[in-house]
Amino acid sequence: MAKMQYCGTGRRKSSVARVRLVPGKGNITVNKKPLEEYFGMELLKREVRRPLQLVGAEDKFDVIATVYGGGTTGQSGALRHGISRALCQADPENRPALKAAGFITRDPRMKERKKYGLKKARRASQFSKR
Repeated sequence: MAKMQYCGTGRRKSSVARVRLVPGKGNITVNKKPLEEYFGMELLKREVRRPLQLVGAEDKFDVIATVYGGGTTGQSGALRHGISRALCQADPENRPALKAAGFITRDPRMKERKKYGLKKARRASQFSKR
């Protein structure tokens, strides 16, 4: 009999995370590296673990994730989103708690595009009267 696994896709800024939850002891692997090795900052590691802690499934599942695009903050947010979606698939009763915490909602904030005539999205060259 095949192992039961749950999949979820998370997105944040330009980062995409493909997450698989497999019954296990609570190991989190990101791009074939342990979570502690992949993300340097403690804040990012904590953010990734939050959905599992909220539901109380830290010791029940192993997380295997592939993340690409963006920077570390965007990738950790995408990973959190993907884990939350996979937990909803694993047990539909998890959904209200995760929804209330705001983990299921995709964060729509993106980088604003550069406009012509400006140096960046809103940054114009300095004005001088003379």
